[in-house]
Amino acid sequence: MTPGRGAGPHDLHADVAALGFLVGRWAGEGEGSYPTTAAFGYGEELTFSHIGKPYLAYAQRSWSLDDGRPLHAETGYWRCVGGERIELVVAHPNGLVEVSEGRLNGMAIELSSTHVARTTTAKEVTRLARDLRVDGDHLTYRVDMAVVGVELTQHLLARLQRVSATG
Repeated sequence: MTPGRGAGPHDLHADVAALGFLVGRWAGEGEGSYPTTAAFGYGEELTFSHIGKPYLAYAQRSWSLDDGRPLHAETGYWRCVGGERIELVVAHPNGLVEVSEGRLNGMAIELSSTHVARTTTAKEVTRLARDLRVDGDHLTYRVDMAVVGVELTQHLLARLQRVSATG
């Protein structure tokens, strides 16, 4: 592996090899809803990449299907700890930092936040949960959220297709 360049698919660090099925770029569409907002459709791209260290780097961006305007973005790191245990750290541009933990079961991952920190101007998000599944070149996920007094409720549901096997 050349310093400063991404590791190849066979260069995954042993501690993150179980997450190798995520590596690449995924794109597709999803639907969002929440009791405090109108339902909406969105386009999305996820990228999972690695540099040979014991984590996958993660980047997400989404846009409105109506007019193409940016909706959300997030960036973070996925780690395997002790085989089936997964840790996720994500920074959101709306003033939130999410720390989630969960389990890997084959090519399915279920995560629940253990901490959500926020800036003084961010909405009061108290809990997040993610359910992600890969079947071949299809990735589906669901994100549940608890915010401003609303209990944990489905917020996002999407189906993405792998468009590249490298991140």
